[in-house]
Amino acid sequence: MIERAGAGPLRRLVVLRHAKSAWPEGVADHRRPLAPRGLRDAPAAGRALAEADCLPDLALCSTALRARRTWELASAQWGTPPPVRHDPRLYGAAVPDLLEAVRETPREVETLLLVGHNPGLEELVLELAGDGLDDTLERVRAKFPTSALAVLAWRGTGWPALVPGAALLTSFTVPRGKKGRKR
Repeated sequence: MIERAGAGPLRRLVVLRHAKSAWPEGVADHRRPLAPRGLRDAPAAGRALAEADCLPDLALCSTALRARRTWELASAQWGTPPPVRHDPRLYGAAVPDLLEAVRETPREVETLLLVGHNPGLEELVLELAGDGLDDTLERVRAKFPTSALAVLAWRGTGWPALVPGAALLTSFTVPRGKKGRKR
């Protein structure tokens, strides 16, 4: 599938749903913190990306507290985290807004990390994936839980060329941290 997607270098879009958040009374949705499980799972997501040799050149992150903390804890697992852009458009974004932000990515970025929210992220993955390895597409359709990581690969000369169905969903994982692990 990737071969038909176009000329240019292999590019990867890594989609990370924020880790599990808490629901404290009286706290606005945008300010919700991570729950204890989220504090464990976000670093596990960072470790999973490092182990898969899938570290980004740039990250786009929602401005919501739970997404920013997910980014901070995940990227702390890497030697030198890449630059991050906190984009208010990603908070509660639908597929067209997510695609607009992704397509603004500089040409030199080959691996882009997108940290945000459902249902938009799940819908974006399903929109872009023309095919998937093994049962990845079926698993995304079944559930895209907190801390889920989807990796889409495609060939293109630049991010504006990323179109629906052009990518291959190469992996879908849900990293979980262990209870009792230090943060």
